[in-house]
Amino acid sequence: MAEAVIVEACRTPIGRGKAIVGDLSGMHVTALLGATLRELIRRSGINYADVDMIAGGCVTQAGEQSNNIIRQSWLSMGEGFTTGGFTIDAQCGSAQVANNTIAHAIACGSLDIGIACGVESMSRVPLGSNAYNGPGYFIPEGYPYDFSHNQFVNAERIAEMRGITRAQADALGVESQRRAAQAWAEGRFDREVVPVTAPILGEDGKPTGQTKVVSRDQGLRPTTLEGLAGLKTMVEGGIHTAGTSSQVSDGAAAVLWMSAEEAKRRGLKPRARIISDVVVGADPYYVLDGPVDATAKILKRSGMTMADIDLIEINEAFAAVVLSWAQMYNADMNKVNVNGGALALGHPVGSTGARLITTALHELERQNKQTALITMCCGASVGTATIIERL
Repeated sequence: MAEAVIVEACRTPIGRGKAIVGDLSGMHVTALLGATLRELIRRSGINYADVDMIAGGCVTQAGEQSNNIIRQSWLSMGEGFTTGGFTIDAQCGSAQVANNTIAHAIACGSLDIGIACGVESMSRVPLGSNAYNGPGYFIPEGYPYDFSHNQFVNAERIAEMRGITRAQADALGVESQRRAAQAWAEGRFDREVVPVTAPILGEDGKPTGQTKVVSRDQGLRPTTLEGLAGLKTMVEGGIHTAGTSSQVSDGAAAVLWMSAEEAKRRGLKPRARIISDVVVGADPYYVLDGPVDATAKILKRSGMTMADIDLIEINEAFAAVVLSWAQMYNADMNKVNVNGGALALGHPVGSTGARLITTALHELERQNKQTALITMCCGASVGTATIIERL
């Protein structure tokens, strides 16, 4: 079998997913993803036609994000049509599963060069548009599980199960913001972020004809324990507030994969490979506790322990997701989300899996470390995990 390796990885800044105030809310979703795709090609020096396949994640596949949006984004660049493409819906883990899928396709010889990516413009295509605006409903009569479509409720179920307190959640919210601010101040994101030129919207939400260059994540904000303590919880009697729940966001991320042989032939440096990856089912009552189950399975499958992992990127969908996982694995939080997470940076759902892999790769290189675990909770009570090794 061939060895699949990462050659390049980049992402857009993450914009706030609110019309008018969101820096990226004026960009069509194909332009948002296209910015990362063009940068991958530019950095690697390959031709567009060299890419055999592109696979990517998008959660709300409706309207502007419908009709195989990953393939449509490729076509929208006007750089040729021979590259195959498909869109994955594994909910928040979609772009992570896309990376695993492209790596496997290379390993089994189905392709030599592939791109794994993800995109979500939550300001332009609100989360749930595909579930609630069309005919029918995805939960049939007689559904055998006590499943809640309200993710705030699911986060509170985890908090209650693990005994996680409001104070613990608020502390994580403050720390995520602190780490993200420090990372930007020290230039840690400079290599992975692609500045994009975005339309400026007027107060009516329509383009003004002017543009601006967006180069930084927009979700960062001064945060204190005192400030978070004054916020209203999203569920009565719960622990999560707007400061301890992931932000509605716009963004894209992409990773360029090749066989090691192809990279060598082209004179390109392999930067990382996948040691192991899993997608597991989790208890539908809790929905979002998947990282606990996914981590257990991937450690067993890889023969590794938490002590073998240098860095962890776990998506901060809600504070309780991270705190539950940390409690179960007695995690060293100095290794976890060292540059902040979705509570500060944002969570454009379909792209976050590729964003986490991109961030993990660049941070391994910055710290001269070897291994990183990327894990996420996903709607439909799924957990994803990938261990990458720097080369």
